[in-house]
Amino acid sequence: MNPIKLMLVDDHDLVRTSLKAFLDAQAGMLVVAEASNGQDALRLAQESQPDVTIMDITMPGVDGLETTRRMRAACPDCKVLALTVHTDKQYFFEMLSAGAAGYVTKDAAAEDLLDAIRAVADGQVYLQPALASWLLDDYRRLLHQSHQPSHNEAELGGKGLNVLSDREIQVLELVAEGMTNSEIGEALGISPKTVARHRERIMDKLDIHSSTELVKFAIRTGLINLG
Repeated sequence: MNPIKLMLVDDHDLVRTSLKAFLDAQAGMLVVAEASNGQDALRLAQESQPDVTIMDITMPGVDGLETTRRMRAACPDCKVLALTVHTDKQYFFEMLSAGAAGYVTKDAAAEDLLDAIRAVADGQVYLQPALASWLLDDYRRLLHQSHQPSHNEAELGGKGLNVLSDREIQVLELVAEGMTNSEIGEALGISPKTVARHRERIMDKLDIHSSTELVKFAIRTGLINLG
């Protein structure tokens, strides 16, 4: 099995050196590029085609937010995982909006970072557990403001679950629970590649373009229990 190819983007040499040593020591992971600024990151992404870019936010010149936007446009197969000191909602939501598939703070446990890398590489969304509640809180607020007690997406002005097959709904529900393609395949008795094809059809039918939007859709339709 091919290793997960990683690119590290951080303006602190010590951070990159430590991360590289740690990640290269992990089975199934390989750092293929490093950048200290956004301009170099965009160039190296095209050259090395990493599976996951671990992106700092605060950098001189082009910051991590703008670098993520440009990278997702120029290299859509390269997924971005934010690794940052910022623990406030503004950066959290801005990075997700820019196209990041995951968000982890630098004080997280090492195992959380490894879980995040594996999940993002597998096409999932990873939000550090301590921060994930922000996304649910935001949609609780939106649902309250809409005065719509129903979870029927059609009533919210968009496409609903009725456009999906039973199998696609099963897959979407498991995606919303944070399971990887491999885990979903094992749960449903199908291959990870078949799961990936279901995900593509779901996104096409719903006109959704990122895993983050899939999670948001699942929240609005009630596949995630808001409690």
